[in-house]
Amino acid sequence: MSKLPFWKTKSLTQMSPSEWESLCDGCGKCCCIRMEDEDTADIYVTNVVCKLFNSATCQCSDYTNRSARVPDCVQVTPENSGQLKWMPRTCSYRLLAEGKDLPEYHHLVTGDKNTIHERGMSVQDAVISEVAVHDEDLPNFIVQWPGEPEF
Repeated sequence: MSKLPFWKTKSLTQMSPSEWESLCDGCGKCCCIRMEDEDTADIYVTNVVCKLFNSATCQCSDYTNRSARVPDCVQVTPENSGQLKWMPRTCSYRLLAEGKDLPEYHHLVTGDKNTIHERGMSVQDAVISEVAVHDEDLPNFIVQWPGEPEF
């Protein structure tokens, strides 16, 4: 008899901190700068990332201190994961909060953290740091990442 993985047997709030952290698929899409249309409330995603994002590793370069260094960095929690509608639709936290399963390329499914990059579902080496872009130029960097809905 096979044992079901923890994300299929536990609610988000029942997960241990290490289980919760392991859900992150490492896509980096949540670190992309977003813009909201004031008239329509539509959210547009850019390929411009937080100054702490490492494009090669698809990880925060200072994860522990990110909130202190980037005050508007949102910490995803079991309590808010289903309410952050700006999160990528491919985000594991969002998927599980919506009652869906992890995608087939997720490292907890494949056993390999590189699968997401190999499948082209991450922003690895496809982004530019916010330190190199002026705020008024952000509309020039709007993108649609794989797995996300069209505008």
